[in-house]
Amino acid sequence: MSKQNKKLRAFVTIAMLSSLSFILMLFNFPLPWFPAFLQIDFSDVPALIAAITMGPVAGILVELLKNILDWVFSGSPTGMPVGHMANFATGILFIMPVYYIYKKFTSVTGLMVGLIVGTVVMSVGMAALNYVAFLPMYGYFMNFHVEDMAGMAVKAILPFNLLKGVMLIVIVSVLFRTMNKWIHNQRLQYLA
Repeated sequence: MSKQNKKLRAFVTIAMLSSLSFILMLFNFPLPWFPAFLQIDFSDVPALIAAITMGPVAGILVELLKNILDWVFSGSPTGMPVGHMANFATGILFIMPVYYIYKKFTSVTGLMVGLIVGTVVMSVGMAALNYVAFLPMYGYFMNFHVEDMAGMAVKAILPFNLLKGVMLIVIVSVLFRTMNKWIHNQRLQYLA
């Protein structure tokens, strides 16, 4: 395959995975016990597939494009894409550790370790980013203030993302079993 055909194929694949990710993002749902603005969706799965088959830039592009598409089509209650920025950060914090660990240890064990590390990094990172940036931004743009931002970050955002990470681990491990050969072939084409 020529370099130009490889590039074109990568762009098409990224576009398809971004579209799939955007569609999955539409099927978000809240969990009882958590604030309503925290929504579970599985749109990080196509971004993770892009990252482990084509590299980190592909995964980041899928995360970026799905959030842009969702903002354009769904809008934002704040007028600014604060939730989309948070979703983008969540996705990056999840897929990057998985990519780097799986790159070093290309096995089911490497993927599982990567998924666990990705879940921890996403959960801790989003608790910190919500405390420092996203909760204050929501407060500013929507004119509401969280009395105990540290409590919200530790008691709601941290466990929510841990639970989301566990759900993603289950889905990715099931998908990996069925797509293992395909993923291996894609890695040979794009990352060789």
